[in-house]
Amino acid sequence: MLTTVAVESYRSLRRVVVPLGRVTVVTGANGSGKSSLYRALRLLADASRNGAVAALAREGGLQSTLWAGPDQLGKSVRRGEYPVQGTVRSGPVSLRMGFASNDYGYAVDFGLPVPSGPPPSAFGLDPEIKREALWAGPFFRPATLLVDRKNASVRIRGAAGDWEDGGGGLQTFDSMLSEFADPRRAPELMTVRERLRGWRFYDHLRTDVDAPARQARIGTRTPVLDAEGAHLAAALQTIREIGDAGALDHAIEQAFPGSSVAVETGTGRFELTFRQHGLLRPLAAAELSDGTLRYLLWVAALLTPRPPELLVLNEPETSLHPDLLPALADLVVTAAKETQVILVTHSRPFLAALQAGAGESGQDLRTIELVKEFGQTAIAGQGPLDEPPWKWPSR
Repeated sequence: MLTTVAVESYRSLRRVVVPLGRVTVVTGANGSGKSSLYRALRLLADASRNGAVAALAREGGLQSTLWAGPDQLGKSVRRGEYPVQGTVRSGPVSLRMGFASNDYGYAVDFGLPVPSGPPPSAFGLDPEIKREALWAGPFFRPATLLVDRKNASVRIRGAAGDWEDGGGGLQTFDSMLSEFADPRRAPELMTVRERLRGWRFYDHLRTDVDAPARQARIGTRTPVLDAEGAHLAAALQTIREIGDAGALDHAIEQAFPGSSVAVETGTGRFELTFRQHGLLRPLAAAELSDGTLRYLLWVAALLTPRPPELLVLNEPETSLHPDLLPALADLVVTAAKETQVILVTHSRPFLAALQAGAGESGQDLRTIELVKEFGQTAIAGQGPLDEPPWKWPSR
């Protein structure tokens, strides 16, 4: 289980060190940095697939994602005695993010490229990976380093504790997670890479009229619902056959008393039918309201027969009626029995439902409230001595 996530200089996250529990609920007002934290977690997962540089490019490049405020905020500025002004940068341009668990920790540092040429490279604006580090234990210390990357060179700690050359130079856009995950020389790196690749994110389950979940499709076993919610019928049928069918029926009954869900498979195409109390015929997926369909999508996502190590949800309560929030909270608490959950929400009623559900089940739930101060995100009530121990590997 992750114990800490740290981000520095990513959008409004000037420096944030987030303590994590089995269920961590990140809340706060609009614009407080919740979505930035969610995106930072996605970037970490992208690094395991060598896609972090491309992901930064999709966000407008490194310059667009960097903290846009001054390098330092003096006490006189914080007291309101002087306006916020630009300062002379004291260090290199750097976007850093990392995480720690009880067994391993990982950090990556992105920076600007060194000008080359002549002729200059056409990719001169691509961010570069300046430093990566994998260590043993809950926080970074030089003595606990297992695999260390500086610019193009990688070194691996051998069985005797001495450093070995990783062999071969890394490209500036390649992560050591994808290029040096050697099961013999660096098994820890492979372990962390596979963990990151297993993280699962949901933030845009489609319910519009053309949503894939509304279409009848040829069905195959679907233990994991995809990010858009396609193959919903197959995913629900998979839960019924090899997952927790009782939890599925309970989730439907709790949200819609007297209702049931079935999957028609006679033609080879799987079609969802929803039988609601008081109606003479079942409704097809195309006839369901956006809120009902979205809830069924969350049922399929959260009751997966193949739970990940980490499940990250971005505002799952969107477009749901308040009456459905306790049922959705119960689904999250049920999922947390098998997986760690990080959930982003700005809904106070949903947070209250989560706290009530976690309390009844004895589940560990931690609430993190983000606030803005001079444009930068901070954790409400967290002082310098309250944050988890965290140290960045230097360049």
